[in-house]
Amino acid sequence: MLEFLERWSAAFANAIWGTPLLVLLVGGGLFFAIYSRLLPYRHIGHAIGITLGRHNTPDEPGELSHAQALAAALAGTLGLGNIAGVALAIVAGGPGAVFWMWASALVGIATKFFTCSLGIMYRGHDSLGQLRGGPQYVIREALPKPFYPLAMLFSAAGLIGTLPMFQANQLTALVRESLGAQGDPASFNLVVGIGIAAIVAVVVFGGLKRVARVAVALLPAMSLAYLAMALYVLARHLPEIPGLLMLIVTEAFNPQAVGGGLLGVMLIGVSRGTFSNEAGLGTEVMAHSVARTREPIKEGLVAMLGPMIDTLLVCTCTALVILASGLWQAPGELNGIAMTLTALRTEMGVIATPLLALVVLILSLTTMFAGWYYGATCFGFLFGAEYAHWFRYFFLGTIVFGASVSIDVVFNLIVGAYGLMAIPTMTATLLLAPKVMAAARVYFSTAPGEAAVAADAALASTGDEL
Repeated sequence: MLEFLERWSAAFANAIWGTPLLVLLVGGGLFFAIYSRLLPYRHIGHAIGITLGRHNTPDEPGELSHAQALAAALAGTLGLGNIAGVALAIVAGGPGAVFWMWASALVGIATKFFTCSLGIMYRGHDSLGQLRGGPQYVIREALPKPFYPLAMLFSAAGLIGTLPMFQANQLTALVRESLGAQGDPASFNLVVGIGIAAIVAVVVFGGLKRVARVAVALLPAMSLAYLAMALYVLARHLPEIPGLLMLIVTEAFNPQAVGGGLLGVMLIGVSRGTFSNEAGLGTEVMAHSVARTREPIKEGLVAMLGPMIDTLLVCTCTALVILASGLWQAPGELNGIAMTLTALRTEMGVIATPLLALVVLILSLTTMFAGWYYGATCFGFLFGAEYAHWFRYFFLGTIVFGASVSIDVVFNLIVGAYGLMAIPTMTATLLLAPKVMAAARVYFSTAPGEAAVAADAALASTGDEL
C-alpha cells in the first residue's frame, strides 16, 4: 500500500509541475515586474514603513493590522519549507535548485504585490456575512460567471495543499531524531502525531485572531534564533561562501545537473521555492485579504516583503549551511529535516539538536495554525461557512495521518495541490492586472489616507471589459 501511495503521489506531483506551470509562475511573475515597471521593487522602504505601523487605519474594515496580516502569512511560509524543503530541493536537484528558488522569489515579489492587492480590492462575504478574501473571492467578485469553476478548483486544491501533513511528518521525524527513539516507529509516530494535534487544537479553536497573535509573538524570535544558528555555521566557513554561491549559479545552468538536467533543476527549484514562499499560489492572499484597510496597494506592498524574508534570506542561509557541510554529496538516508539537523550538529555540537527542535516546533506549529485558516476559508467557500467548524476535526486528523506516513507521499501530495492552486490564482491575476495598476497610479499620486476613496473612481473608470 505504501509503495502504491508513493508511486501515485509522485506521478501526481510530476504531472502538475511540468513546463506549462513553470511558464505560468515564472513568466507570469516576469510579466508583473515588467508591466509594473518594477514598481514593487522601487517602494520597498514604503512597504516596510506600512508594516511598522506608520500608515495604520484602525477605523477601516478588516480583522488584522498590516503587521499581523504579514505575520499570519509568514506563519504559513516560514517553517519547514525553509529548513527541510531546502534540503529536499538540494537532494533532488543539486545546488542549482537553490538558484531557481531565488528566481521564484524575485519574480514572486511582483506576483505577491499583484495578487494581494487584488485580495483587498475584491473582498467578498462568506455565507455567514463575514468579510473574507482570497483568489476564490477575487474570481467570484471580479470575473464573469464562466470563470467561476476556477474559484471552485482553487478552493478544492486549497483543502489539500494547506493541510499540515508535511509539517507533522517532519516535526515527528525531528522529535524521533532528537530523542533517539527506539522500538516500533509506527507507535512512536502515532503518539507524537496525537500530541501535536492536541497543541494545534488549542490555537485553531480560538480563531484567526488567536492565530495572528501567536504568530506575531513567536515568529520573530524563532526566525532570528534559526538565523543566528545558520550564521554561526557560515562564519566558520566564511572563505568558502563565494565558491558555494558560484556553485549554485553554475549548477543551475548545467545540462548534466542532478535532477534531470537544466529543465529538471528549474522545475525542482521553482516548485520548492514556491512551496516555501507561496507566491502565485493564493494562500497568502487569504491572510492579507483580512487586513484592516481599504487601500489595496498598501497591503500589496506589505505582502511583497514575504518572499524576501522567506526565500532570499532564510532559505539561502539553510542552503549554504547544507552545502558547506558537504552532506548533500552523499546523503544516504539523510533527507529533509534530518540533513539540516546533521549539518548544524556537525558544526555546533549536541546543542544544535535542542535549539533546532525548539525552532522547528514553533515554526511548524505556526504554519499549521495558518494552514487551518486557509483550509477553513476554502471549506467555507465550497460548502458554507456555517459548516466550517467541522473542518477543524478533519484538519487535526490529518496531523496524525501525516506523522505516520512516508515523507515522499506527504510532500508530493502537498506540492501537487499547490500547483493546482496556482492555475486559478495566476489566471485571475493576469486578467485583472490593469485594475491593480490603476489603483497604484492613484495611490502614489495622492496622500495615503485619501487613496482608497480615489481608487474606487479609478477602478470604475477602467471599464468593465472582462
